[in-house]
Amino acid sequence: MVKAVVGEETQLQLAEDRLCQSSAPAQVGLVIGKLSSTLERGFVFDLIPTPQNDAGQPACSILEAAKDNRKKGSKPKSQTSDSSSSLFVDKDWVAEHARQVSRMMVGGIKVVGLYVWASEAAFKNSTIVLCQTVKGVAEAASFLEDFLDERLLVHICYSPRRWTCRNCTLSSNITSSSLRPCDFKMGRVLTSLQTFKCLYNFDLRLPIYQEKTLKSEMLSDVLRNGISIYAKELRGAKAMIDGSLVVNDETCTTDGLHEVELLLPFMKDIYVEACNQKDVIGIVTFTGSVHSFSFLNSKEPISQSVADIKDDIIRSLQSRLDIICDEADEDLGPADEGIREASNDSLPGKPVSQLLLRSLRKNCNLSLPRRVFVPWLAGTFICDYLQSSETLEVVKDHCVELISMEAPKDALTILEPEEEGPGVITRSFWDVALPYSSAPNTSQEKSREITSTENSQKTIKSLNVNFIAAVFFLLLSVLVGYVLVKKS
Repeated sequence: MVKAVVGEETQLQLAEDRLCQSSAPAQVGLVIGKLSSTLERGFVFDLIPTPQNDAGQPACSILEAAKDNRKKGSKPKSQTSDSSSSLFVDKDWVAEHARQVSRMMVGGIKVVGLYVWASEAAFKNSTIVLCQTVKGVAEAASFLEDFLDERLLVHICYSPRRWTCRNCTLSSNITSSSLRPCDFKMGRVLTSLQTFKCLYNFDLRLPIYQEKTLKSEMLSDVLRNGISIYAKELRGAKAMIDGSLVVNDETCTTDGLHEVELLLPFMKDIYVEACNQKDVIGIVTFTGSVHSFSFLNSKEPISQSVADIKDDIIRSLQSRLDIICDEADEDLGPADEGIREASNDSLPGKPVSQLLLRSLRKNCNLSLPRRVFVPWLAGTFICDYLQSSETLEVVKDHCVELISMEAPKDALTILEPEEEGPGVITRSFWDVALPYSSAPNTSQEKSREITSTENSQKTIKSLNVNFIAAVFFLLLSVLVGYVLVKKS
């Protein structure tokens, strides 16, 4: 349980100044930081406001609007509200914002809660709504291994001016007791972070099953299931940091960039195993490289950095697949980008991520987005994903729209370690699988083949006997002729 929270004073002061200068009586947004179960502390790195929805409406507004006679540009002390005022929050829109922002986070940096800018009365009258919103954010930006069933709710009150932080328990039943106060203070957080980097190569072989089986059929389902299975293997991997095996929970005492190498045990060849199964008609090969960054607080054990790297690798693979699936849902007409068939024939209009693999007869290739890293705060990075046809301008737009930060002016500051994204190849085993699906015909064909083979063997034997007899009589004739000539 998180008992105390420390916020980055530089960023939070900037956020407070921005809120005070705004004319909005209320605002909600995401809390970016880290929750440490080991230290029982939370760290807040920055606050990201939720943008207006597609209809141009703010994500948060005042119900039973406060009497607000202040003019534009006046001091926020005039932001007063009736005791009956409450907040309206577009919970679905805030959750969608959290889902997209969480894709842009790297290891050790996550969406850890919600902040709200409102009066004390409006906040107290809206605790249930705010808790429901926090729960929606937690579900949309979930942790892979979530040992903490809580998130943060930060309240910035403008009358009187103060910051408070509460734990929000993610229980099934939201009540007033779901919020618990916790200590909150500001300090230097970002400057104490340590940086870890990892390049991880993977090669997954996932079987495609026949229609009669109850297992996943669509490519997206097969990949998602394969990633979840592989995540269990990855969590058990040993790690080396700067060439030394991580064997204890000591803290990292050296500065600079630390290189992480993950060591996985040899695994069985799933490809060979799949070929030996009668209900498998193909294989999905998922290969590539993932570049990962992780940021660790100086007081956390070094093993936490390894856990954050593993978490980041799995989330990165899932995010790339989610992007492909999201695009397929938005546009069901044309096929997904990066799709090619071995015969260069065009695929049906259905996106490849939604194709039923058991119906494929040809090999199919799919390229997932590649990962790029954008400088963020105090030497940290956020990330984004690019399709093969997209440029860095897309990354800049996402930084402005989703993170509310200035777009990088110099494209050279954006790291592009991945020349291409992971690749997916489907291979069909129909020439092997068909005999299993037509056993009676196969047995008849085999019997006919055996009969034909026996007949051909008999014919060959008779030809061999005739050939030997002819050679014998030829040699005998030559010998007799030689004897007769010699006598004469």
